[in-house]
Amino acid sequence: MSTQPATGDTSENARMASADTALETSRAELDTTLKSIIADILGIDAAQANAMDADSGLFGHLPELDSMAVASLLTEMEDRLGIVIEDEDVEGEMLETYGGLLAFAEAKLIGA
Repeated sequence: MSTQPATGDTSENARMASADTALETSRAELDTTLKSIIADILGIDAAQANAMDADSGLFGHLPELDSMAVASLLTEMEDRLGIVIEDEDVEGEMLETYGGLLAFAEAKLIGA
């Protein structure tokens, strides 16, 4: 009985690990880009934007994020991320927290 993994198992595991690493990298890149967009559009300090985590409140929590800023934010997301955001895509939940906005952007990128 051999103690070495079958070749197919090794290559499949390597492929999955590579895909996981690429996904984490793209999530990190999206996180950085989205925080940059928020800082630019809202005129807040980059450090404040970079300190945001999934539970950080957005709409209703940041005075800079009013209804006009939401429109600018979504337009800038379309431009920088290469996505299309339809009116029916926009829901209050996605703007409640940074995590909600990040998940929305990630879903749009996957579907793009």
